[in-house]
Amino acid sequence: MSLRHDYTRADVQALFDLPFNDLLARAHAVHAAHHDPNAVQVSTLLSIKTGGCPEDCAYCPQAARYHTGVEAQKLMPIDAVLDKAKQAKAAGATRFCMGAAWRSPKDRDVEKVAAMIHAVKALGMETCATLGMLTQDQADRFKTAGLDYYNHNLDTAPEFYGEIIHTREFQDRLDTLDCVRNAGLKTCCGGIVGMGETRAQRAGLLQTLANLPEHPQSVPINRLVQVEGTPLAGTALLDPFEFVRTIAVARILMPASMVRLSAGRAEMSDELQALCFFAGANSIFHGEKLLTTGNPDVGHDRALFARLGLVAMPAGLETGTVHADIVADCREHIAA
Repeated sequence: MSLRHDYTRADVQALFDLPFNDLLARAHAVHAAHHDPNAVQVSTLLSIKTGGCPEDCAYCPQAARYHTGVEAQKLMPIDAVLDKAKQAKAAGATRFCMGAAWRSPKDRDVEKVAAMIHAVKALGMETCATLGMLTQDQADRFKTAGLDYYNHNLDTAPEFYGEIIHTREFQDRLDTLDCVRNAGLKTCCGGIVGMGETRAQRAGLLQTLANLPEHPQSVPINRLVQVEGTPLAGTALLDPFEFVRTIAVARILMPASMVRLSAGRAEMSDELQALCFFAGANSIFHGEKLLTTGNPDVGHDRALFARLGLVAMPAGLETGTVHADIVADCREHIAA
């Protein structure tokens, strides 16, 4: 299957509108053609600088203007970050993601984070960072330090973006992604659903992601975690089947990407997660927290994997390899 970057909104909406079983069957077939459907990539996300963000993202408890109980903290020291990375690796994570609540990093912060990246990379883990908007020089510096992935979500459809964020433009996000790709970094880019958007706007988010110059190597699909004190607290909950549809459509549009169940998993039943894995999700975050919100503990995830016959994907098989190589390598590890 060739990768497309020319989807129309009608194309994507037609997928969303398929009967549920037909959509899942199609998504699972695409998934099995490009990945081992029983292997899941496992990452850990650490907040290395929490709270005090000047942005006004309506979903975010780290925005300084909202009263959510999240206290602003300074950048963690490198030794503390490295200890957390070692713990994550021991728990089975192959990728370590570092997040900082900045609009964009200052140059003095870039050097400190670059040292963290270099140290985590030396552990044999893949590295990922999410630090806000980047200049080209900053993206190049992180690449030199050993960064593998940079996360910068689009959050939602272009036409709904202004309802959620007012302190930066949608184009600012696209510009940062350009810098990341130009630096030779892999992109981790997805969005959040359940923020009051329509199905057409969910289709618009996925259309925009699939029509980027390159499909993001990782596509996190976040289910809104409502936090008291943020403007989106009290938003009507997204139908769980609609969330599964979103996973399935993402898999069909971006067949070679890793589609990640991200925020909101703590509120998902095991049955809902199983449907998502069948629909094409093949990446999760391990650990008790995602930045400042809850996440299933490692023991629960291991038990769920055992019940479903899933295994943690070995490092280095995440993306960028065509179906046959991924499937053969993963099955070899599963058999062992």
